[in-house]
Amino acid sequence: MDNLFSDLEVFGLNNLSSMNIYDEKAKEEGQDKKMAADKASFCEEDIIFDKTYECPVCDREFKAKTIKSGKIKLLNLDNDLRPRYHLFDPLKYDAIICPYCGFAALNRFFKYVTSTQADLIKKHISASFKGIKESEGIYSYDDAIVRHKLALVNAIVKKSKVSERAYTCLKTAWVIRGKAENTPYDTPGYEEIIAGLQKDELEFLRNAYEGFAEAYEKESFPMCGMDEITINLLMGELARRIGRIDEASKWISKVLISREANERIKQRARDIKDLIREDKMN
Repeated sequence: MDNLFSDLEVFGLNNLSSMNIYDEKAKEEGQDKKMAADKASFCEEDIIFDKTYECPVCDREFKAKTIKSGKIKLLNLDNDLRPRYHLFDPLKYDAIICPYCGFAALNRFFKYVTSTQADLIKKHISASFKGIKESEGIYSYDDAIVRHKLALVNAIVKKSKVSERAYTCLKTAWVIRGKAENTPYDTPGYEEIIAGLQKDELEFLRNAYEGFAEAYEKESFPMCGMDEITINLLMGELARRIGRIDEASKWISKVLISREANERIKQRARDIKDLIREDKMN
């Protein structure tokens, strides 16, 4: 191929004279090929293991799938802070279930159960729980969604903090989103399946928003590991996703005028503000 930019060497730009017009496209194609090769060699079972837990309700030991530390690579975050990882979705493994008494919670909350809460779980869940068989292999998205819903039911029964219930709703929405993103296009009834998943995700996001809004007024920070600025950002994006645009603007404004917010989180807030502006125009 002729050198299209050789005449620019007169400007001293010898190092640029051999540039490829579509070099970025070539890089992207190379990345796509690498991703395909990585997926072909990737085995989810290689990065999970059976971890032993002690149930804080019935005191029995059991095993549940857990991620091996250092085996996953974070790529980026959705605007509602859902993490995306290379080749794999560890969010599927966050809900822990005791197969004997039915107690379930997100990993963050699993150990922390009062005697009063344990009595409530025994009365309202354990008494009728039929047991669950631990999967021999990986958790499917359907497995993960059921596990997260059981964690939410337990949070309600044990009268947990509102923030715990809100956070469990949020993570359930993230898992549902993961299932939608990983449903093959050639799945029979694909459009109907995706529409149903999107509807379910939106409902859990709505409950997450309402729960965090209540917790914001009643609880102290940090909340589920998040400081006030992070919660403001999250609330802004949740409000936008569920169509409460005016409320979204108010939450994002709190981030943008904060003296404590760093530039990274303010830039994310600006990105969300742009999306809010687009939503208002539609």
